[in-house]
Amino acid sequence: MKVILHTGAHRCATTSFQEYMRQNADGLAKQRIGFWGPFRTRGGLFHGIQPGPARVTGRDLAQRARGRLQIQIAGCREQGIHQLLISEENMIGSIRGNLRLGDLYNGVGERMARFSQAFGNAVTDVALSIRSLDGYWTSALAYAVARGHRVPSPAQLDRLVQAPRSWRDVITDIACAVPDVRLHVLPFETFGTRPEAQLTALTGAEAPRTHARVRLNASLCLQDLRASVPSSAAAKLPGGSGRWRPFDDAQTARLREAYADDMMWLAAGADGIAALAHDPDKLAAGTNPPRIALTRGRPDDKQRRMAGSG
Repeated sequence: MKVILHTGAHRCATTSFQEYMRQNADGLAKQRIGFWGPFRTRGGLFHGIQPGPARVTGRDLAQRARGRLQIQIAGCREQGIHQLLISEENMIGSIRGNLRLGDLYNGVGERMARFSQAFGNAVTDVALSIRSLDGYWTSALAYAVARGHRVPSPAQLDRLVQAPRSWRDVITDIACAVPDVRLHVLPFETFGTRPEAQLTALTGAEAPRTHARVRLNASLCLQDLRASVPSSAAAKLPGGSGRWRPFDDAQTARLREAYADDMMWLAAGADGIAALAHDPDKLAAGTNPPRIALTRGRPDDKQRRMAGSG
């Protein structure tokens, strides 16, 4: 059975993808595709995999988590499931942790190594969604401020811009932590609004179109963000309407340049550790593309120039 860990990331339309999968679960089951989302993973399924406060009982919580997962996966096999997609963005970390450290999923390697150990040899594929860093940090900040996080100062914004880690580091850490699996990278710009394309790219299945345009957890626009926070915080936000843009032009350019470097690395093969997911709706060019795509100008330009040269 193929087991796919869909790890988010946060602010990459992951919640919308999970809702799409949940709404279509019955139909997908007929294609032998199973789905575990946050309703299941946050109900105790992953308890004990990551270290944290717990009652002293003398029990090995990590070992119990491994046993619990083995039982659940065996149950899926008995039900005839051929592909099991497990989507939980908190596997790789949290928005709060990223903002507190001012870095991009620092510690993802250790976290994913623990999940790899918990799942044993069951995992065959890992999927990671990424997006342009200016969009990612802007969305993360809007999400956090709406939930009580302080409005970032110029120094805090600059810290995010100057952070040494990019998606390439996150991908490399995951590849080292979960070896011998296929690591798929899905750009938000291609797949963010198309959960059905994500599903097809990861499973090869004919994905349903129903519930494919549900949008959840979208960032608040400026006027709604100001209305959702205390007046003291609202006063620190810019006026006007539309999308909040906390970074200046130079900072935005630097973040976009880092993302462009990551995408070039992925397009060049990512050193063999990951693969850029193929858009299932785009057809590859044939071996002999039409000449019109390679020709500029009008067909008779050359003859006209020759006629006028004498």
